[in-house]
Amino acid sequence: MSSSRSVASKAHHSRSVNISTLPRPHSSIPYITTNFPMRFTTLLRTLTLSNITALAFRNPTAFHRLPQLQLPSALANRTALLRSMPSVPLLGSLFSTFGGTAKKEDMTDYPVKKSDGEWQAVLSPEQFRVIREKGTEAPYTGEYDKHMPSEGTYQCAACSAPLYRATHKFKSGCGWPAYFDSIPGAVTRHTDSTFGMSRTEITCAACGGHLGHVFKGEGYPTPTDERHCVNSVSLRFTGE
Repeated sequence: MSSSRSVASKAHHSRSVNISTLPRPHSSIPYITTNFPMRFTTLLRTLTLSNITALAFRNPTAFHRLPQLQLPSALANRTALLRSMPSVPLLGSLFSTFGGTAKKEDMTDYPVKKSDGEWQAVLSPEQFRVIREKGTEAPYTGEYDKHMPSEGTYQCAACSAPLYRATHKFKSGCGWPAYFDSIPGAVTRHTDSTFGMSRTEITCAACGGHLGHVFKGEGYPTPTDERHCVNSVSLRFTGE
């Protein structure tokens, strides 16, 4: 009898839950179906917020139904998840990647002026979403994420204004192109208070196009200790 209970107990604890059979509280939120052997902060910097983090914020009750899922231990603990978020500077960017966008400011007080229709005529749908509507591309997908030329210039994809030199770029591992400085006067900074945070948005000084955000004090070995986290679709590289 004792042996039978032991076998039953082992079978119960080794049972895996088929995620696809669970009720989906929000049809727009996909579940993670793969085990990721990654550090928690790295995981947050990829696609996780479209899955577990979004679920934790939008439906805490549903989140607590997930303890049997084969998730990284840090993600299985909602308290640890929420406490760690303020230390991840890319959190807001990831949120805007998978749903909302930052608050759209007045983007007409710039030397280069176009109507939305005129911008849509010269930009791809993704460029318009990011540059004019302040969206964010998915991490590790951009054309210039791992692009490390020895010379050349990164221009604004919307108006061709020069923004960054190749020598400003460095490898940050964050999933987006990173620069420690910009060409003088090429980039403007604005306070971004979306998602209950205070971040610094960077835009093209010529047309007001959204580039990304700048973070300081992260400890990268660069001359400025800054990281301009820029969307690839906001840029165009020229070797000249």
